[in-house]
Amino acid sequence: MTAGRGHGHMQDEVERIYAARFSSKERERVILWETLTTHFFQQFVREDDVVLDLAAGYCQFINAVRCGRKIAIDLNPTAAKMAAPGVEVFCTKSTELPPELSETADVVFVSNFFEHLRNKEEFFATLSEIRRILKPGGRVLVLQPNIRLTKEAYWDFIDHTLPLTEKSLFEALELSGFERVYEKVRFLPYTANGRLPVSRMLIRLYLAFPPVQWLLGKQTFVVAKKL
Repeated sequence: MTAGRGHGHMQDEVERIYAARFSSKERERVILWETLTTHFFQQFVREDDVVLDLAAGYCQFINAVRCGRKIAIDLNPTAAKMAAPGVEVFCTKSTELPPELSETADVVFVSNFFEHLRNKEEFFATLSEIRRILKPGGRVLVLQPNIRLTKEAYWDFIDHTLPLTEKSLFEALELSGFERVYEKVRFLPYTANGRLPVSRMLIRLYLAFPPVQWLLGKQTFVVAKKL
């Protein structure tokens, strides 16, 4: 997502990359996200919350979460096709979220996205927009590959451009006006493309057994509150 390219070109590029990466395993990803959302992420979301999924991709999280209002943001126009009925979809950049969403969301969910931003300036601009659309006291939930844990495998994906550890992620959140309220430095494996089949039972066992997360977890999860 290079500076100077048109909005339409960026949309085409995102759609092409993600279609090649995910389409053949879409059913497995739905199972993965339904299970993770029901048995882990849902604890941070109330039934009447307004939830915004930033860089929603194929909408697996926002389709699965139970809440009062659902909003999905993504540059990829395919998001609108994948969203369940009732999900509001906006096709826009993370640094230019719709003005009408100011102080709308109780929760913003961001998964595997910040590593795709071009630089720190774009990262901080995105955090500023997240803070703007959150209600006072609203929460941002971030699931993020951690380069300290993944090592060189962080660069196995051609669209990864911004390296982040848990420390740089936490510092950026604090500098942007957020207070950490929950964290798991070692949470999920780096990628779902493992040797084992995607199974609801195996995912639930993984979530229930923290020592395995410590061994296999390469992604950091943090919840931070808007100050």
